[in-house]
Amino acid sequence: MRATLMYGAGDVRIEDVPDSVIKQPTDALVRITASGICGSDLWPYGSMSPEDGPARMGHELIGVVEDTGSEVTTVKKGDLVVSPFAISDGTCEFCQEGLYTSCAHGAFWDGIPDEGAQAEAIRVPFADGTLVKLPVAADSALMPSLLTLTDVFGTGYHAAVAGGVNERTRVTVIGDGAVGLLAVLSAKRLSAEQIILMGRHPARTDLGREFGATDIVSARGEEGVTEVRELTGGHGTHVVLEAVGNMPAYQQALGVVRPGGVISRVGVPQYEDAPIGMGSLFRHNLRLAGGPAPVRAYIEELMPDILDGTIEPGKVLDTTTDLDGVPAGYQDMAERNSLKVLIKP
Repeated sequence: MRATLMYGAGDVRIEDVPDSVIKQPTDALVRITASGICGSDLWPYGSMSPEDGPARMGHELIGVVEDTGSEVTTVKKGDLVVSPFAISDGTCEFCQEGLYTSCAHGAFWDGIPDEGAQAEAIRVPFADGTLVKLPVAADSALMPSLLTLTDVFGTGYHAAVAGGVNERTRVTVIGDGAVGLLAVLSAKRLSAEQIILMGRHPARTDLGREFGATDIVSARGEEGVTEVRELTGGHGTHVVLEAVGNMPAYQQALGVVRPGGVISRVGVPQYEDAPIGMGSLFRHNLRLAGGPAPVRAYIEELMPDILDGTIEPGKVLDTTTDLDGVPAGYQDMAERNSLKVLIKP
């Protein structure tokens, strides 16, 4: 079968690899019908050392079950299913608490060396705990929106939920990528009083307004912080949803959060050390929240609004390609020519 491998920074190739096969009785074999390139894939695309490659790529997928292990009971051959970006057994204490990304036996797709979602097929461990059956056909026009349940919509929603967004909340969203835009949509869904989107790309911020942003701030750094504070009576916002992951974004979040507020981070941090002391978090009773989104916990909650057309998160997928177009898709996303790429193998 064919799959995507990254050999190093800027070096993405489509190659023949051994077919995925059932290895454990809890596995399912899925023929992939839709997958995506994620903003987090751009971190290794920009910095991966050749010594760390080649690596199988992709962690967002929808597909048709082709075979199952003997112990799988919730899905069967022919079912159309969606998979979160992390596998989970669904039975451990963390899964029972809804924290699927900390499953005692699970893993992120990116940590499974011989599998990846930017491919023709994939072996899904813990199929009963990981996969969710979709009540539509594989050619449904809802595919782009349903694909967002694998990661970007669930991640944006997790940011808002972890931040405690409600109808009394003023919110700043940092980042106009797919996760940031869907954090805007999520804050709107949770009835936030005000939603300020900090982003610099007009096509994206226009979509942010469509999703519910009340204000757009294109400036960065101190200028951006000043604009947000001017929009909020000088105090900043109750919640900041940080969807980028670099240090300037964290510092910007510190600048726009109001005393007693929450910074909810879902952009994968590209740093380990950050200000948390007296002069930053401690002095004004600020809190940090967020983390890898347990999107499996949100799929059944968010899916109905997609199925009935109440929301269309799939609008963040603005480019479609087959596997042969994946290397160019990475380049287009890195150069901000595409917001997010949908792959139809």
